[in-house]
Amino acid sequence: MTFLDRNLLVDGVRLAYRDRGEGEPVVFVHGTPSWSHEWRHVVPAVEAAGHRVVTYDLLGYGDSERPLDRDTSVAAQTDLLLGLLDELGLERPSLITHDIGGAIGQRIAVLHPQRARRLMLIDTVSYDSWPSETWREIIRTRLESYAAMSAADFEEMLTRQLRMTVAGTMGDDDLRAYLAPHRTPLGRTSFFEHQVRHYDSRYTEELTDRLGDIAMPVRIVWGARDRWQPVGYAERLAADIPGAGLVVVPDAGHFVMEDEPERVTREVLDFLAGC
Repeated sequence: MTFLDRNLLVDGVRLAYRDRGEGEPVVFVHGTPSWSHEWRHVVPAVEAAGHRVVTYDLLGYGDSERPLDRDTSVAAQTDLLLGLLDELGLERPSLITHDIGGAIGQRIAVLHPQRARRLMLIDTVSYDSWPSETWREIIRTRLESYAAMSAADFEEMLTRQLRMTVAGTMGDDDLRAYLAPHRTPLGRTSFFEHQVRHYDSRYTEELTDRLGDIAMPVRIVWGARDRWQPVGYAERLAADIPGAGLVVVPDAGHFVMEDEPERVTREVLDFLAGC
């Protein structure tokens, strides 16, 4: 069950979000194949620590609107996040980002540095790290046939993907929660149209030569057993972003907040307590 309880129109589309607490603002940005559910173990503790915390679903994901005629690339999602900040009156929040959410965070840090105070990158896409060779080939040659697969085949495929995101075992209840937004015909269509079709590394590759310009505090948190984004990318980011700290979490996979929620919470709170 979602813990988002509000909706807001941003640039003519509906975004589902949660806005709790007072104090220095923090925004959580999820990845793919995911939605705000991934932050459920982390966000309440950050709220309780005295921050104003906004958590939301990207356009085309989770409980947000799924208009099939809208661009949902990370570039377009960056613009929507900036619009969300404007609508909510959030000035220079800290951004806690994961996976493609990290691409959005990188774009803000490089292209709109005045809009954020700090940036945490958790198992993020970067450089040419995404999509995988398998998805590249599917997008190039077979996306329509994949999008036409049966509901049973689709659920089997997505279940296999989700089980790969953790180093341990994803419980049945958690698996059902991650599958829930995709268990309708619209949800299956949306997965391919809003997520897969827009997997495109040009949006991070174009930032490569400008990562050295990032001046805000950055912390990189990574699961040592991430099978989708190998830890070598974390080390490269830490070398390219001035002053970036790197924390590698043993026995955690790509969804490090599922494998080690308490560790991720500690890292977030420690990062937010900095200057």
